Amino acid sequence: MTKVAFILDEMFEDSEFKVPYDRVREAGHEAVVVGLEKGKTVQGKKGKESITIEMSAEEADPADFDALVIPGGYSPDKIRTNEKMVAITKNVVDSGKPVAAICHAGWMLAEADVLKGKTVTSVRSIKTDLENAGASWVDQEVVEDGNLITSRKPDDLEAFTKALLSQIVQSSR
Repeated sequence: MTKVAFILDEMFEDSEFKVPYDRVREAGHEAVVVGLEKGKTVQGKKGKESITIEMSAEEADPADFDALVIPGGYSPDKIRTNEKMVAITKNVVDSGKPVAAICHAGWMLAEADVLKGKTVTSVRSIKTDLENAGASWVDQEVVEDGNLITSRKPDDLEAFTKALLSQIVQSSR
């Protein structure tokens, strides 16, 4: 069974977690919520979603995951200060497995130093951060550059999730 890690903490963007999470599970894949503290219940920034962290970053082994999803909101700013979360992200990107980041999640990709020479998108407010990390930024609903999948905002979730599921299928062949 394909195992997909969702990395997050408090104040994640509710729909940017919930929509891909539900679609991954509906497609028959295992979705695992990885956070800073196992057992902690974290709240979405809109207060619609709350989720209990199933695995801490400390106990997560990137080799156990077939893909990685980073929801936006304020969560990426919190988790990018955790060395283990950054290492997980870098490891999964470097392994060639699908990594999907939406909205402010590009911050984690910048922190993991995996953007040099890549074309990405994000919420416009972090465009300069991503360019400073070596990426070319474009304003599109979804951008796929190798195993990196990026999108701008909740309105892009349909295209974002479709790209993620497609790459999961392709990478598991």
